[in-house]
Formats: sequence, C-alpha cells, structure tokens
Amino acid sequence: MATLGVMYSGRGFRHFEIGDIDVLKVGDTFHLFHLVLPNHDYIAHAISKDGLNWQRVKNALFISDPPNWDDDMLWTMHVSPDPFNTGMWRMFYTGLSIREQGLVQRIGLARSHDLYTWEKDTSGQYPLEISSEHYESTLDEGRHWVSFRDPFFYHEDGKRYLLAAARVKEGPIIRRGCVAFAEETTQNTFTFKAPLFHPHRYDDVEVPTLIKMNERYYLLGSIREDVKVHYWYADNVEGPYYNFHDNVVLPQGNYAARTCIEDSAEDDAPPTVLIWNFFFRGNSTNGEHTLPPPKELFVNNDGQLRLRSFAGFNNIVTRTLHTPDLTPLSTLYNNTYAFGDTQNSSCWVGCESGFEAFLLQGSYEDFRLSGSFTMEGHGKFGFVIRTDEQGNGYYLSLDQFKGIAQLRAWSATSQPTTEQAFHYKQLQSASYIATQDPHAFSFIAYGNYLEFSVAGEVLLTLGDPSFRKGRIGFYTESAKVRIDNMTVEVLDKPELEDYPSTTNATG
Repeated sequence: MATLGVMYSGRGFRHFEIGDIDVLKVGDTFHLFHLVLPNHDYIAHAISKDGLNWQRVKNALFISDPPNWDDDMLWTMHVSPDPFNTGMWRMFYTGLSIREQGLVQRIGLARSHDLYTWEKDTSGQYPLEISSEHYESTLDEGRHWVSFRDPFFYHEDGKRYLLAAARVKEGPIIRRGCVAFAEETTQNTFTFKAPLFHPHRYDDVEVPTLIKMNERYYLLGSIREDVKVHYWYADNVEGPYYNFHDNVVLPQGNYAARTCIEDSAEDDAPPTVLIWNFFFRGNSTNGEHTLPPPKELFVNNDGQLRLRSFAGFNNIVTRTLHTPDLTPLSTLYNNTYAFGDTQNSSCWVGCESGFEAFLLQGSYEDFRLSGSFTMEGHGKFGFVIRTDEQGNGYYLSLDQFKGIAQLRAWSATSQPTTEQAFHYKQLQSASYIATQDPHAFSFIAYGNYLEFSVAGEVLLTLGDPSFRKGRIGFYTESAKVRIDNMTVEVLDKPELEDYPSTTNATG
C-alpha cells in the first residue's frame, strides 16, 4: 500500500512500477492503462473519478505464451474507440519476442467491449511490422534493433492513421528518430507512408501523439536526450510540421505524454484537452517514476501550446484563507534590514540588504497558494514552501528580468561535515515571458506533487518527497514586493493507492 501523499506509482514489490501510460475518460470515469516495470509482462488498468486518486482494477493484457511474437515484453499502448464497431474499443500495443531477444518491435491489436476485458487479435492480420521502404527494418541497420513502437491511432473525417516511434534508414545514427506513418485503408490493413515527421535531430521521437486544436495539428513527442516533451505544428495532418522558438510543452523530468478529451459539463462549451504523463524524479529516464495530476492543454494567441492547472483541484478545496487570516507575516531570519506591512487585501515585504523570508501564519501540507505580485527594484524575489524554523524547505526563485523560474530543495544535512553541511538541489527550471505588473501566480503542493503557474500558465510541474509540511511565504533580497489578493486554499489529502476488493476487482 502506498504511503500518503505519493503520486500514483503502481507500486508493488518496488515503490515505483508505473511505465508509459494512456488515459481516456468515458462517462464520469478516467481509465488509466500503464506498463509495469521492470518486467513489462502485463498492461495494468486503474480507474479514477477525480483524476487525482486511483484504484487498480482487472489487468488489461498479458504477454503471450512462447513461441508467440509478444512472449517477451509489452511496451507502450494506445486505446481508442473502434471505428468499425460501435461500442467497442481497440488497443494498439507494442510487443517483443524472446526468440529475437527483444530486438524487434512489432505492433499488435486487442479489442474490448467494456475496457476491462481484452482479447488479442489472432486472426493473422497482426502484428504489424515496420515497412522497409522508408524505415530501419532489420537488425543489420542503424542501432541493430528494429524500432516500431508506441503506437497512436488518429481518426478524422473518415481517414484513419497509425503513428509510431521509428527510425529512418539513412543519416547519422543518433539523428534517425522519426514518427512512422501508416494509413488504415481498409479494416486492419495499413499502408505505410514516408515519416510523418523526421526532425533530423534526435535518436528517437518516443510516444508520438497527434491532436487537432484551433484548426491546427499538434504533434507531441518525448525526447530522451533532454527528458522533456516537445511539440510541432502543421496546417495539414500530413505536414509539413514546423517549430516554435520554444517547443517544450512539459519541462524536464516529464515524459511519455498522452492527451485525453474531457467533455464539458456545459452544452455549448468546447471539450477540455487534458495532458497526462509520468514523471522521472532525478531528471533521468532511469529515475523513479510517478503519475502527476493532469494539466489542461490550450493554444495561446500566438498558436503555441500552453498548460493550465487541472480544474479538478477546485473540487478538493476544504477551506479558504485570505490575507487577514494569513497575516501578520513573520520573518524567518530576523534580518534588521527587512520590513513589511499589511493593509486590507495587500501586503508589502522587502529587504534592503541580504536575504529574508516572510512567512504566513500557520503550517500547511496540501494547499494552493495564489494571488498576484508586483516587484520594485532590481533585486531578487521568490517563494518559500514547506519550510521549517531552520529554513529547510523548497525555494522557488523568479528572475523577472530574464524570465526564469527555478525550484530548489535547500536544507541542512542530518550529519553535516565540513563541506557537506547542506543539501542544495535544483529540481526543475523553466523560462517564461515576464508580463507587466501585477503578475498572477499559483503554487500547488499536493502530496509529493508541486506545480507553479504565472499568469495562468503552468511553468513547473514535478514530484519530490523532500518536504511534506511546513510554513509558506515569500523571500526578497534587495527588492520590495507587494502581494495582492492572497489566498491559501487547503486541499483534501491525497488518498492511498486503493487496492480493490474481490467485489470490484473487474470494475
């Protein structure tokens, strides 16, 4: 059973077993399908009503018995409605064979009428193998393994396409990663085309995902080189695909993103596009991995993809505190150059020389801190989160002139030595365009999940277990800052990962 506050991890013998994911919403229920590491021997299934707390149900798919093509491992999958059979679902999935020592990737198909019970297609039409015309297809080429994985099915206006991670046949070995492209011309018959997109830059473009928003096509892909989720755009589904100066949609540590459509409760409102992924703690694909809460994907006025915070947090607010409830602020370091004041819904904090942290009244675990800030001077400003009386906690710095947000864990070590007396680790950073004052902000701390937004756009999204509870507030260094309309919303605690009883084990 998971400990309180841990994001969903699919834990069993190991604390972190979740791999690549796919999420869809049917009715009022989110369905999560995910790989199970390190064995990759089955695809797990979990459900949620709120998108935050999950319960495992009947496993979806298992490896086959030898000597089948998928008797070694199962890799990334994609679930979508069956375009040929109303009320049915199809799951494209990646399989590996023992006979080939897992070096050849193929794509198979399974079907379900209820998302809980799945049957593999054994008609002989599957598995699909990568075409040799445009792609590496033999062990003699490239990296001496055949890339054809992470399927994604896209359906629009009677056209049906299958995308996958693959590699072109020529060029520098570490620059061959591309998005394979095939059209389903008749049921279960696929005709391969030239790559949908080959950036000529990466070893692989993993977990490709295609979505249409505001009459434009956006192609998402996860890049191992920097452990980020990138995107490209096109005016036609078959491209060409273009790039913005900043094409990172999820910052470092976030990976294997997939989108999910959530219908609006209002009849005339457009559906919400949610983006899900798993997070690698340590910014490495070998790190611990968990499922963060989703974010809302939207297109800004320049046509760029951006993120908003998940509206589901609004449903777990248990108490709201305003500026009069949170003040007077107290200083943490008693710097004689520090000063502060509060009037109605505004407070001012500043420090002429050196560093000072200004803390709100109370101690908090799970919360959303929001408001707006206006900065005077050319010094430094940021947030302190879950800090104790010794200043051990999270520190979020905001460089308003360069447009850089950086979150760090900063604390004393338990057994300090001469030069290892402190722990100082940068957890995540992101750039942004600083708008004119005031700047609206929001910081969510929910279990191990941390999220920071400026002007309604999520900049930082990550998981870290270093600090679970403490004081919250702001810091300044040679700067004066005004905080307006400050609120702290206390959030209901995350639930334990729920293990099903025998009565609901099949959903």
